[in-house]
Amino acid sequence: MECGLIGVQGSGKTTLFQALTSHAVEVQVGSMKPNLGIADIPDPRLQRLAVHIPPDKIVPATLQVVDIPGVPDGGGATALNAVLSSIRTVDAVCQVVRCWDDVGLGPADPVSDIAALEMELVLADLVVAEGGADKAKRAARSGDRDAKQRLEVLEKSCALLGEETPLRQGTWDDAELALLKSYGMITAKPIMYVANVGEDGVTSETEAAKAVAEAAASRGGVSVSLCATIESEIAELDEADRGDMLESMGISEPALGAFARAANDLLGLTTFYTAGEKEVRAWVITQGATAPEAAGAIHSDIQRGFIRAECYHVDDLDELKSEKAIKEAGRLRSEGKGYTMQDGDVVHYLFNV
Repeated sequence: MECGLIGVQGSGKTTLFQALTSHAVEVQVGSMKPNLGIADIPDPRLQRLAVHIPPDKIVPATLQVVDIPGVPDGGGATALNAVLSSIRTVDAVCQVVRCWDDVGLGPADPVSDIAALEMELVLADLVVAEGGADKAKRAARSGDRDAKQRLEVLEKSCALLGEETPLRQGTWDDAELALLKSYGMITAKPIMYVANVGEDGVTSETEAAKAVAEAAASRGGVSVSLCATIESEIAELDEADRGDMLESMGISEPALGAFARAANDLLGLTTFYTAGEKEVRAWVITQGATAPEAAGAIHSDIQRGFIRAECYHVDDLDELKSEKAIKEAGRLRSEGKGYTMQDGDVVHYLFNV
């Protein structure tokens, strides 16, 4: 699953990308190729588990992020098409929105920035929908049933997009959403907005950040507020020094944790854990996954030879302090193949291959 970062020029999305990836990716400045990276998902529950089950190492879950270049002034159709192609391949979109005043760029205008980029994406999808509808219409005349179904969805898309409405705000069933995905419809993808504030907006909500939150809510998206510059600086520090910087700024945890968790929710993902002396580890799976499907995230042999899953919740360990106490209190659950994994489950798998 990939989350694509987009934004108008000067929004700070590449700075956010560098923060998310801890500066591990060499960024190509001015290139029209996207930057690809893996971001660790900060997760306080991992530390809570490690207090009671001290491991040799702690392994966080990860999120794939793509820093998609913006279209430079005068970039032309070729540059625009390259950018749009990159956005069409990601699973979710994150628009980074500038929420600080800049001498060169002028006062922050988040509502305008969101609307301007949204309009570009709506128009791009309209071109695809109209072209697809023309082809489907010709095929439908010959009695092609699949073409008729495609035509219905594409004509509905054209109507929405013609009214300047993103496709995610329409009503679609699963089959229709799958069809929209096959066409790479950008405005059908789930979206998150990042209010990228200045340093003075880290500990208090600014008017610009409020405007982003309101715009997100009206568009069926979610929003997160952070300062990409500060997050980037934190990411460059040694682990031991990060806590001191956070404390000096009155911040409880890096905002990247909230960002990554919101992105997981946006992508329809959830987290479970395995815990032992060797490692405490977070695993990301699709919401609604069964216990055997979750086992497959660890290893295909565990899924193939699944017998049962012994589960408890992270909160149980916080309360009772040990797995032995959890078992004695009757909180250790034995779950079979039909069990749907819950966010925060800690699991021991029994399997035989």
